[in-house]
Amino acid sequence: MPDAPPPDPAGPAPAKGTALDDGAPYDAAGLERGRKLFAGGCDFIAGIVPGADFPPPDLAEIAFAGRSNVGKSSLINALTGRRALARVSNTPGRTQQLNFFRLGEAGRPGLSLVDLPGYGYAKAPKRDIARWTALTQDYLKGRVGLRRVCLLVDARHGLKDGDIAIMELLDEAAVIYQVVLTKADKLKSGELANVQAAVAKALARRVAAHPRLVVTSAETGTGIAELRAELAELTQS
Repeated sequence: MPDAPPPDPAGPAPAKGTALDDGAPYDAAGLERGRKLFAGGCDFIAGIVPGADFPPPDLAEIAFAGRSNVGKSSLINALTGRRALARVSNTPGRTQQLNFFRLGEAGRPGLSLVDLPGYGYAKAPKRDIARWTALTQDYLKGRVGLRRVCLLVDARHGLKDGDIAIMELLDEAAVIYQVVLTKADKLKSGELANVQAAVAKALARRVAAHPRLVVTSAETGTGIAELRAELAELTQS
């Protein structure tokens, strides 16, 4: 079953002193800024298929990438507090275009969120998979305004070959990416700690990898406030 997002668009007010992986506390003001940003409007802008032009990059842009069935749509819905902003499906590979959303109120700092097609298993002809894979790669390598890629990794499985390939592409293109572990509620604490350590070790060797690993669960809300705060900082860049 797919993860279900929390029902409140704003979510609960973040607790002061939430710990980071490195032990330092999150800034309460930053957590609140993230909460307010993601509680604002979020509108669908365009769904881009091969051959179509991308929307103009008028906002700082955040892309969400990951394997099919990693929980990408569920995480986007949890971040924005909406149950159906991004389509959630039990069938891997249903997202077959680049979906652009505008986050934030008019006249105030905002973000463009981009839901990328999942890679790996998909029920689609190989020719179609090749076309949208090429479209995704072109976007990741050359998009003006792309501030960060959230690379979603299923905490139950850790990094896979497809994840490594995307990391290598982003390293080469000098595009900053941040690994976000999903479905953390599916693991015991000791198992999760082992996955975190293994992923952190792999990221330490990557030139474009953001050093902070975010652990999330769209089911329980774990890490959602923290990821909102991380991304809200990019409205200032």
